Amino acid sequence: MKLNLSGKRVLVYGMGISGQSACKLLHQQGACVSFFDDQNRFGNFFAYEEEPMLKKFDLVVVSPGIKVIGNPLIAHFLVSGVKVISELDLGFAFCKGQVIGITGTNGKTTVTSLVGEIFKEAGKETFVCGNIGLPICSVAEKSGKDSVIVCEVSNFQLELSQIFAPHLACILNLAPDHIDRHGNFGEYVRVKRKIFARHGGQKVVLNFDDEESRKLNFNKKTLFFSKNLLKIGVFVKNNAIFHNKTKIISLNDIPLFGEKNLENVLASVAIAVKFKIKNSVIRSAILKFKAPPHRLEYLGKVNGADVFDDSKATNISASVSAINSLGERGLVVMLGGLNKDCKFDDIFNRGLNFDGVLCFGQAGQEIFDCAVKYGYSPLLFPTMKSATFYARENLQEGQKLLLAPACASFDEFSSYAVRGQIFKEIMFENLGQIEMQ
Repeated sequence: MKLNLSGKRVLVYGMGISGQSACKLLHQQGACVSFFDDQNRFGNFFAYEEEPMLKKFDLVVVSPGIKVIGNPLIAHFLVSGVKVISELDLGFAFCKGQVIGITGTNGKTTVTSLVGEIFKEAGKETFVCGNIGLPICSVAEKSGKDSVIVCEVSNFQLELSQIFAPHLACILNLAPDHIDRHGNFGEYVRVKRKIFARHGGQKVVLNFDDEESRKLNFNKKTLFFSKNLLKIGVFVKNNAIFHNKTKIISLNDIPLFGEKNLENVLASVAIAVKFKIKNSVIRSAILKFKAPPHRLEYLGKVNGADVFDDSKATNISASVSAINSLGERGLVVMLGGLNKDCKFDDIFNRGLNFDGVLCFGQAGQEIFDCAVKYGYSPLLFPTMKSATFYARENLQEGQKLLLAPACASFDEFSSYAVRGQIFKEIMFENLGQIEMQ
């Protein structure tokens, strides 16, 4: 869907990196652009609207960082009949070529990155964008009719989406997350479903092993992936990944660790075969691939113990998946941060024999109480930093330390990446300048 924006009055709401990219794209399309942000730091900028409710606009573009439910400014424009779209919509409207949309509760960035590498290996002009860090608005005008745009899509981007309709839509998995923003799991799933917007003309890839995702099947073109044997699809058989009867790659050759990374590779293979990428190309790209950091990343040994950073595990299902990947034997797990209105019982109600449970941050007391309820003897720390210093001094040979917080980072850090980096620095560099709290 092409938007004619020449001479139109357009407001961009939210001036993070996505909002800034939206402004640039709108300006290139000849729109009269102004912007608003809930923070007043932009008040002296040209084209900043101090009171946008008093102005008339033809279109409002909302950045993914803006909460929609209960937002009076968005409600005002919707009631006024002004067209309100997401930054994802705006970028998609000006993308040329094939767009692949990848969403899910966990694994989005790894799958998006690997799919991008597979298409690059196949010689395609490939843009990797979206929630992975590069806004889709920043690549739209650079794309051509033969380009492939691989877009990681978050619920925050889909929430107001009206236009985004990728040629292939993939939902990796569905589990409770961002309940603090969406209110309940049903609303979270409803927003995820918005990625299915081309109906019969859309390729679809779904996780057969994930019950909630499997329920979404409505398309004869759906390709399922599974860690178990399927009659048709992408699956594991005889210690290898197969597409129907064709072997793609041996599991022993996959350079990524853990069960959830196996799911990520299966999803990536499924997407690639949907576009008829050669098996040899898929295998070659997988062999060369290095996962993004902070995703069940093996960091090395401390006191003879193996240390793993899964700071990106910001919800319960991701933490459980990481725990399953490493196994309970000798496992010391670090949990905490900012809770997103989720319950922690699923971590502790399976009777796993952890060597230790270290709880920290804003959710630390809640996690501590939940662990005690199921018979564990956890330790409680005010911050991740203090918990990490304790772990470094007390780890023993043969143990495994796993940072898989099951929470957001924002009580202590600006992002999961900063959290993971500080964890690594404390564990492996005796940095006295890191202030304990």
